[in-house]
Amino acid sequence: MQKNRFVIISLLILVVSLYWTMPVFNYGFWGLPFYLVLFLLVFILKPILSSSTPLVQVSKKGEATWNKIDFKINKYLAVGIVVCVIYATLVPIVTSWSLFRNQSYRDLIGKVEIGINFKHHMTPISLDKIRVVDQDLAYNLGDKVLGAQSGLGSQVTLGEFTIQKVNDQLYWVAPLLHSGFFKWNKNRVGTPGYVMVNATNERDVKLVQQVGGKSVRIKYQSEAFFGDNLYRHIYMNGHCTEGLTDFTFEIDDKGVPYWVVTKYKKKVGFYGSDAVSVLVVDAATGEIKEYEMTHVPTWIDRIQPEKFIEEQLNDWGEYVHGYWNFSNENKLKITEGLTLVYGEDNKSYWYTGLTSVGSDESTVGFVLVDTRTKKAIWYKQSGATESAAQNSAMGKVQEKGYEATVPTPYNINNIPTYVMTLKDNAGLVKMYAMVAIEDYTIVGVGNTLMETLMAYRNAFNTSGNRLNTQSLSQKRTKRALISRINSDVKNGNSYYYFTILGEDKIFVGTTQISNDFPLTYANDSIEIVYENDDEKLIGVSSFENLSLKK
Repeated sequence: MQKNRFVIISLLILVVSLYWTMPVFNYGFWGLPFYLVLFLLVFILKPILSSSTPLVQVSKKGEATWNKIDFKINKYLAVGIVVCVIYATLVPIVTSWSLFRNQSYRDLIGKVEIGINFKHHMTPISLDKIRVVDQDLAYNLGDKVLGAQSGLGSQVTLGEFTIQKVNDQLYWVAPLLHSGFFKWNKNRVGTPGYVMVNATNERDVKLVQQVGGKSVRIKYQSEAFFGDNLYRHIYMNGHCTEGLTDFTFEIDDKGVPYWVVTKYKKKVGFYGSDAVSVLVVDAATGEIKEYEMTHVPTWIDRIQPEKFIEEQLNDWGEYVHGYWNFSNENKLKITEGLTLVYGEDNKSYWYTGLTSVGSDESTVGFVLVDTRTKKAIWYKQSGATESAAQNSAMGKVQEKGYEATVPTPYNINNIPTYVMTLKDNAGLVKMYAMVAIEDYTIVGVGNTLMETLMAYRNAFNTSGNRLNTQSLSQKRTKRALISRINSDVKNGNSYYYFTILGEDKIFVGTTQISNDFPLTYANDSIEIVYENDDEKLIGVSSFENLSLKK
């Protein structure tokens, strides 16, 4: 009877602990030694668990006395304890310490190639494709939409917004999650939908509750309980021996919601996490599909977890000359973290600046890491860190007290450029800013993106030779007759807009480029130099009124 009691209690302890803690049963994960220690602890406490005598005995006078329990640790338990201690202390040191494994850590990112032309990975982008809604603004906009739904806001809460491409449009997408145990218990079929915020248009916000005529349900999620909990659902369906991370909510091009989860292994002892495959979980049915890294569906944007790439890039820069490099010679580190950007053929990349260890505001270049293949390209171009660019943008409108959002890199006229919004204290977008990555003194701000682009073009057209000329677009020189010309004042600067015979585009310039503008009229003969791009409004870098020379 006592033996059966011990077996039942032991199994109950182990099963309950397994169900709630969900340790990873594999080498390199701390869950394995934890569970082994718990297993041994159960046997050490066997005298208590199997004894029919209570630990505390109360006499008739109300006096409590402790009963003596004879703990016996046999040789098998002793060996097990020693093995667990060695596994949890000595083994991680020998297999994971960077003193012995620094090259292994550095090689995790793979070969970092040197980029030559930024245009090969980040193609020029039109203004209506530039991201102007950041994660914080997306949350505020989504929260307003949720609050407008009678009764829904009190039942659910917004999950984390993630950026992704949906049918070639950039959106922030967040699931509706349960707001507590009782709300989950009352609505076991799942929360009713998700929120989409267009990252390029803050007026495009929608609550999606139906797709293809069917109701959307987020049954499996992080805020659900028991078998509906997303991690437990995956763990209990054949993935208890694998590391799982980066639980990202994404929708396919039809709008069907899924959870995208990265499966990873430890490549350097107990550390050096590296992605090996991707699990795609249907948010409504719980169906799990696993894909190799080279066969992931094209609608999935995030494959390589942000924290893995961040760690691997820092290790690559840290161990450039091995472990014994206390002088920090040639050491590199990432700047402000990673930003998800989209480049050639809608490929997604993790972007970050690289700076020398000890440097504050300057970089030695930037890195683009393909989120699918993990191919890393390093563009050795000195420039400003993200925070330095933010300060430069805010300095342009310091009297307004606006705060700059985290900048996103873009290819503007083949110049690597930070684009950001400027917000007031209420978190509302008031202005926009563009800052050259290579030289953060080249700044353009405006009330619209078009106005910002004009100011930015004017800034780098008058910057002299401070920018790397190899990065500039191909210039075109043209002689023509003015058909129309007019001026406008924006943010204290006079802009001259004009058209020429034979062209349907509008050109713009300022007196900082040429003093001939105020003296120019229709039918005057001019010579201009401008960027060869497809924008309808083109900034000129040189303007000469030939009629004034006659």
